[in-house]
Parts: sequence; C-alpha cells; structure tokens
Amino acid sequence: MAIWTFFVNNILTKPQYMVGLIVLIGYLLLRKPWYDTVSGTIKAIVGYMILSTGSGGMINTLKPILYGLGGRFGLQAIIIDPYNGQNAVQAAADAGDAVIGGQAFGQVMLLMAIAFVANIVLVRLNKWTKLRAVFTTGNVQIQQASTAFWLILFALPALRSQPTVTLIVMAVVLGLYWAVGSNLLVRYTQELTDGAGFSLAHQQMFGVALSTKLAEKMAKHDAEKEKKTGKKSALWSRRLEDIELPGWMQIFNDNMVCTALIMLFFFGIILCVVGKAYIVELGLMKETDSFFFYVLSTALSFAANLAILQLGVRTMVAELTTSFKGISDKLLPSAVPGVDCAVSYSFGSPNAVTIGFLFGALGETVAMLILVLTHSPTIVIAGFIPMFFDNATIALFANSKGGLKAAVIFPFISGLLQVFGSAFIATWTGLAQYGGYLGMWDWAVLWPIFTIVMKYLSWIGLALVVIFLIMIPQIQYRKDPEHYFMEVDDWEEYKKEKGIA
Repeated sequence: MAIWTFFVNNILTKPQYMVGLIVLIGYLLLRKPWYDTVSGTIKAIVGYMILSTGSGGMINTLKPILYGLGGRFGLQAIIIDPYNGQNAVQAAADAGDAVIGGQAFGQVMLLMAIAFVANIVLVRLNKWTKLRAVFTTGNVQIQQASTAFWLILFALPALRSQPTVTLIVMAVVLGLYWAVGSNLLVRYTQELTDGAGFSLAHQQMFGVALSTKLAEKMAKHDAEKEKKTGKKSALWSRRLEDIELPGWMQIFNDNMVCTALIMLFFFGIILCVVGKAYIVELGLMKETDSFFFYVLSTALSFAANLAILQLGVRTMVAELTTSFKGISDKLLPSAVPGVDCAVSYSFGSPNAVTIGFLFGALGETVAMLILVLTHSPTIVIAGFIPMFFDNATIALFANSKGGLKAAVIFPFISGLLQVFGSAFIATWTGLAQYGGYLGMWDWAVLWPIFTIVMKYLSWIGLALVVIFLIMIPQIQYRKDPEHYFMEVDDWEEYKKEKGIA
C-alpha cells in the first residue's frame, strides 16, 4: 500500500509523469537507444507541462470571475468543478456522512488502485472484452473515485457495513466506466487526428461520443437532402475549416485572432455585469487601472494560453504515439492510451474549441437563470473546467462530423444538461450542502442515471449498470468486426479499406 500511495501521489495523479512513464516503458520495449529514450521521455513530460501551463492559465483567468458572479449577486450556490466536487466529498467524510465499516472513507487511493488494475486487465483481455483504451489521466481518476464513492454509497446504503464488498463493487463499476468510455472514442479520435494513436480519458467521454454520433446522423441527413434537392448545403452545415469567410470576416480564419475577439466580447459582457468595483474588491485589478485594458488583457491572455496549450500537445503527442507502439506490441495488444481531452485541441478546427466554449457557456447561463427564476433549492455556479473542457471538446468532435451547426447546438445542450443534472443529483444525494459537485457531462447526465437505477432497483440495478457497460464494446465490435481492431493496429490500411481520404 505504501508503494501504491507513493506511485499515486507522485506519478499517477501527476499526468506529466504518468505520460513520461508510458513513453519510457514504450521506448524500452522498442529497444530504442538510451539517448532516444531519455530524449523522448523528457520531451513528453515537458510537452505535458506546457499543456498544463496553458490549461492552468485559462482556468486562472476565468475562475475568480465566474465565482465572483455568485458573490456579486449574493447567491448561495454550489460550484460545479472537479476539484470542488472532490472537496465536497472529503467534507462529507470529515462530517461523518460518508462511512463504511463504521469509519470515514479514507481509501480512495485503494479504490483507484483496484479500478485502474481492472481497466488494464479488461484491455489485456480485449479478445473477449473488445476494450482497447487504458485510462491514464490520474488526476481525473481520483476526482471520479471520490464522486463515484458518494453516489454508489447513496444508492446502495447496505454497503456501509461491508467495506470489502464496497471497494470491489465500486472498483468494478469505475474500472468498466473508464475502459468503456475511453474505448467509445477510439474511432472518432483516430478520425479527428488521422491516426495519432490515442483516445480521450476525461470527464465527458459519453457526452462526446453521443454528440459526435448525433452530429454524424445530422450530416448524413443533410447530405441526403442535398442529393435530393440538388442544392448545396447551408453554410452552417459545413465544417468550420471548410467555410470561406468573405472580405473582412477572413480575420476569423486565424484561430488566435478569432479566440481573442470572441473572448473580448464574452469577457466584456461578464465583467460589465460584475462591475469594476467588484473586480477591484476581488483583488484582480487596482482602482487606478483601466477597466477596458483589464478586459482586453483578460481576453488576450486567454488566447495566449490556448496557443501555449496547443504547443504542448504538439510536443507531447509525437513521443506518446511512437512509444506506445512498444506497449501495444508487447504488453497490451491492439490498445491505445486514453489521455486528457485537451490533447485533441491541436486537431480539427481550432475555432471549434472557442465556439464550443462560447455556446456551452450560453447554455449554462440560461440554465442558471432558470434555476434562479424557478426558486430551485440548489443554485448552480458553473466552474470554468466544465464550461470550457466539456463544451470545447464536444464542439471539436461534433464539428468534424456535422459542421458548424453541430458545434453550436451540442455544446449549448451540454451546458443545459451540466447545470440541470448537477443541481438534481447534488440536491438529491446531499452533496449540495457541502458546496460543490464534479459537474462535468458524464457526471451530470450518465452517473445520475446510474444512481437512479441502483437506488430504486438495488442490486438488480447495479447488475443492469454493469451489463450496460459490458455490452457497449460488444455492440461496437459487432457493427464492424473486420475493421474494429484495425482502427488501432493499422490506421492507414483501415483508411484504405474504408475509403477514407
């Protein structure tokens, strides 16, 4: 346990070192020269650190402003954010509300260990399980382990007196969720990145998969309509990268300029609502500073941090893709690593990321206003992480299939679901009283459904959840058994056989 704790604290929950370890093992298994191994490992770690710097910069830019909205208008609200959600469960444990075997639950890392091993075993047995992705985003895993613990304990209170059974049940459900969710996005990620050799392992895997599938159907419907009528599809049915903007609007073709201008508009509205006096009170600017230049700096720093994030992705992905072939060949055949959703942001249309964030924020704002106007017992303040990373990722994938229309509609719907779903589950399970909930797509939509099924059907409900997760990769495989593993093993041959340009 001491070894595992050290591994969790210093490697698994530090994604840069987890990615570095994967690259190191991969290069060793490929028998690369020592200098290539050292070089590749360092580049992968530094690349992830650059990515994290950009990601952290964006979060730090907007987080105090979003939180300030609640304080500005005196709202007593829960904040949906992965770290707030984790802290809420910890607060519940400290208060004695989260207990198994007569003591507060303090073994989240043990739950993570069993679930992580379960994920690896399920992928190793992919001849039968049909699972192809290993969830490697450790910081996300510990947040999810905390929240899953609370939800399952709420749904199945009989587990409180059975610590061992509790850990096994939670680890099986969580390990399956990690493996199945990341596996759902293998084909879509390979198509988006042209065979970069990874999948996503984050908090919105089912949300991205569902949105992309619906965008795919939307595009098919538009193509059939175009064929029947002979008319070219409407502008907003085309992918962002295929849209040629006229005249002065061509400045929006530049991702950095587009992001800066859209964020200037977005931040301008938020900051005008909050007011300069409150921003000064929060300590974000001085009374003597220009409010206009504060807004301008906020917008430009967001664009700069997004560019930094994308640089980190480019630095890391090449090493990760090359090295994981060693792991896939020797240890986990026909497998890919599941990584942070931000790794996808250097592929597809860069402007889709900004549009997804904007319309996801709009959806969340509409939902928050509805909660206030209907006097909901729980008011939700959307944190930056769900607002950006869920909706930007959904838009990126949706645009690749259904164009601008999909990149606008699905993040907006996602924003509504994040707020309404989080308000429901946090209130029902009692987490609202501790001020936070994880709040990202899968945990605002999918896991509340799991919780309802387990709560009202007890052990039968648990069995149904497990069967549901087991059946998903089986259904995926049966749709195209000939090419299913080829998506991972030989992307170029897969493209050739499927007629993909």
